Amino acid sequence: MSNTASPRLDAEAITSKERGQWEMVGRRFFRHRAAVISLVVFILVVLFAYVGPFLWKWDYKIHSEIPSWAAPSLDHPFGTDKAGRDMLGAMMQATKQSLNVALVVAIGSTVLGALYGAVAGFYRGWIDSVMMRFLDIMFVIPFLVITGALAGAIDTSVRWYHMAFILAIFGWTSIARAVRAEVLSLREKEFIEAARSAGGSDWHIIVKHLIPNTMSVIIVSVTLQIAFAILSETTLSFLGLGIQSPDTSLGLLIEAAGASAFNEHWFLFYIPGLMIILIALTINFIGDGLRDAMDPRQTMVRR
Repeated sequence: MSNTASPRLDAEAITSKERGQWEMVGRRFFRHRAAVISLVVFILVVLFAYVGPFLWKWDYKIHSEIPSWAAPSLDHPFGTDKAGRDMLGAMMQATKQSLNVALVVAIGSTVLGALYGAVAGFYRGWIDSVMMRFLDIMFVIPFLVITGALAGAIDTSVRWYHMAFILAIFGWTSIARAVRAEVLSLREKEFIEAARSAGGSDWHIIVKHLIPNTMSVIIVSVTLQIAFAILSETTLSFLGLGIQSPDTSLGLLIEAAGASAFNEHWFLFYIPGLMIILIALTINFIGDGLRDAMDPRQTMVRR
């Protein structure tokens, strides 16, 4: 009876310990004022992008009854563009598409990078050497050049999912290095030796033990990848190498505004630009808060 109950009690004790650790992480995060404010602002941006189109009367398409080049007003708070599109509706759709790109890139590149780094760190030796040399080659390739070239090779107009896929397959390298460094220190720990002794396969150890124990690095990397994807997509779209009409994005709105936006129609340039800066800043502050919450030593070092 006692032998049967013991593993169950041990499992419950481990679960309670893990729950306590995550509760402590949550408390430390919510003590980080800038991160909490940024999280609230980012949630508002997400609601603006995904819920706003259902509440606002104009969508991002062209309407004959909307005047061109109208300055911001009560009817059109963000003004209108040359084609007669309501810029508030266009901003909602553009923010939504840019966030779609960012979220897909963050998830895709994180999965790729975590698996790649975990495999390299676990096996070490010649496997690690070959994988790291390939990673060095990936770092040498100019990121904007290769992603822009691939986007330009697409026969049809580039949609948000094309851009998300291209950015994801080239945006995982930094995550791979961070996860590999963590795995190199974890692979000699007692719980990994215990998993080997219990007959666990290499893949089981990597997926069930090593990657979950690098979750602090992975979660912070996800937030940073969102900012990276937003800025990369904006840059490529502004250069005419990213998302193209009839799709839209924040970078494409700035590109479409043209040179006239700096003087005559400032709102067409600065409003999308401020949204990009707002998203990038909030994500970076959230990432700082998560890093400090999961590794309090970072805060102590900075102090």
